[in-house]
Amino acid sequence: MAIKEREIIELLKKTGALLTGHFKLSSGLHSDQYFQYALVLQHPECVQRLGEGIAGEFKDKGITCVAGPAIGGIIIAHEVARALKARCIFGERVENGKMVLKRFKLEPQDKVLIVEDVITTGGSIKELIDIVKATGAIIVGVGALADRSSEEIDFGYETKALIKLKAKTFNPAECPLCKKGDPLIKPGSRR
Repeated sequence: MAIKEREIIELLKKTGALLTGHFKLSSGLHSDQYFQYALVLQHPECVQRLGEGIAGEFKDKGITCVAGPAIGGIIIAHEVARALKARCIFGERVENGKMVLKRFKLEPQDKVLIVEDVITTGGSIKELIDIVKATGAIIVGVGALADRSSEEIDFGYETKALIKLKAKTFNPAECPLCKKGDPLIKPGSRR
């Protein structure tokens, strides 16, 4: 059964995952809202429901592997993989900041779904797509819990997010929250 937007918002509110304030996103942009998905992802019953929702969007694609970028995409990718009865891998950053498949191997016959918690600029997803393509594996789509991008991002593959969230984002040099002197919070995984 598909998960409804109303149910997702309730899960976010219930777990404190939807925050307001002045935030520096991992993309470097500033925002008035932050979706701290770690707070919802710490609850297995919530992750199961959200993972099943993403898996349902891609259930007939013959997926053999789900790949997520570390760190935000690992938990939800794992749950999507469980729902699809596929294996799960993740890309991780090495010392120079480059994302790699350090611990895992893909084969050309693998059908891979890329999964992320939140799409903002799509940078981590694009990096992971390039890594998976370089292995010769077949990418079948991109799934996410939320799409909070300011503009439509074309990854070149079918993309499904459970929810589209519109938070305002600002270039740091033009950020009205900075100009007001609001304290900047850096909650993401890249500081």
